[in-house]
Amino acid sequence: MRTVFVAALFALAASPGIAQTASGEIEKANQRFMDAFNSGDAATVGRLYTEQAVALPPEAEMIEGREAIQKFWQDAIDHGIRNLSLRSVRVDEYGGDTAREIGRFSLDAPASQDRTSKVDGKYVVVWRKSGGDWQLDSDIWNLTEPEPDVATGSSSSPAPTTPAGSGTASPPE
Repeated sequence: MRTVFVAALFALAASPGIAQTASGEIEKANQRFMDAFNSGDAATVGRLYTEQAVALPPEAEMIEGREAIQKFWQDAIDHGIRNLSLRSVRVDEYGGDTAREIGRFSLDAPASQDRTSKVDGKYVVVWRKSGGDWQLDSDIWNLTEPEPDVATGSSSSPAPTTPAGSGTASPPE
């Protein structure tokens, strides 16, 4: 009887509904990313990337390595990017240590006349599991065009691709 009980516990613990999924762990990592970014902590954001990670911002050169990616995010924070929100749309796991996430983001960026502009976009992240934690390994995003202003026929607030004067593209993940 004891053997059956132990076997049942093992089967229950190994079931997909009980075991932590890549999707759930990635959601937690995304929450840590948002919390760190929105509190101005680029060092913590940087640690969420693998050592050899690559970020591919829109209309900019690729950024290679954790240290360079941390600097990129620090520049974005320093130039007024705020209120980052990430929303996973889909997470596909490839083996036990790689996953791809497709999602949407929004943030507030500095705009003309001391105003902020809401920026929306989409992203793809390749995640790698290292030391038991999921980390961003490849991170690419692009911006969704803002709705045109009906009165003028132009975009009401152009979505920035570069924080003011930084020479690097705007976030996020």
